[in-house]
Amino acid sequence: MAPETLDFEEPLAFLQKELTALERLPRTDMREREIASLKDRLQSIRVDLYASLTPWQRVMVARHPNRPGLQDFIRTLFGDFVEIHGDRRYADDHAMMTGFATYHGEPVLLLGHVKGGDTKDKIFRNFGYARPEGYRKAHRAMQLAEKFQRPIIVFIDTPAAYPGIESEERGVAEAIAVNIRDMMRLDTPIIVTVSGEGGSGGALGIAVGDRVLMQEFAIYSVIPPEGCAAILWRDAKRKVEAAEALKLTAPDLLKFRIVDEIIPEPIGGAHTDPAGATQLVDDALQRALASVRALGSRERLEARYMKFRSIGRLGAEFVEEV
Repeated sequence: MAPETLDFEEPLAFLQKELTALERLPRTDMREREIASLKDRLQSIRVDLYASLTPWQRVMVARHPNRPGLQDFIRTLFGDFVEIHGDRRYADDHAMMTGFATYHGEPVLLLGHVKGGDTKDKIFRNFGYARPEGYRKAHRAMQLAEKFQRPIIVFIDTPAAYPGIESEERGVAEAIAVNIRDMMRLDTPIIVTVSGEGGSGGALGIAVGDRVLMQEFAIYSVIPPEGCAAILWRDAKRKVEAAEALKLTAPDLLKFRIVDEIIPEPIGGAHTDPAGATQLVDDALQRALASVRALGSRERLEARYMKFRSIGRLGAEFVEEV
């Protein structure tokens, strides 16, 4: 089944319907030629569309329901996954998944947000909004990884940390702050990949690493565009303008040295070719892990610390020229 089309992909929707109708017809030489021609036209239009996406359009791609996430990567890239449950204080947060696995034969710790698939699963996963117990579960698992000297591989895909009153009562800000502090000094390699939405402190609570990778059409920001527009202009409809101002795209963040590498995606985004997107993620992860493993413990920790201490020192470069 073809992935759901986004608003700006309207030129593709009509051709996709034609293609689906043709594929249901009996197989003939003419049918095969028409299908090949339609696929070429679809690819050509997709190339043109994705060559010049606006920041808001990138937000839409990052939120696509068919975009591969942590559970997809576990199935395709990692073996022997054993999930770790609970924070040993309050509960098990289903929006945050972690566990030990093997990656190309090497034992690692996996960690990341899970938004869910169908409606029932989305509710179970709280749509990827992690609560304090999720960050504390992550903290517990990362301490185990350090103890057994296993690299930590993180996948970020969350709109934000859960903002409900019970989340505040249980100390979500403290849980995120403790993670940021302790990830800075964990003596094991940490590779972070922003694979979808990197929203606010909900993302940053597990985003401190030796290398921060970002998929081409992912986003990473202090606040979602709708929230930014509501606060600045009291009008969430100005989300397109807010997305432009937030500088949340991968090229922007690479320029500001907040991420270290952009992982390219298949034409049309990861949701159009999950297998191809996964292979590109795999290649980037292997490179990043090899480069970090080559560093000694002291050198690695110092480089990690300085990487994050230097964020925000670009000063005037953040200000657009008039």
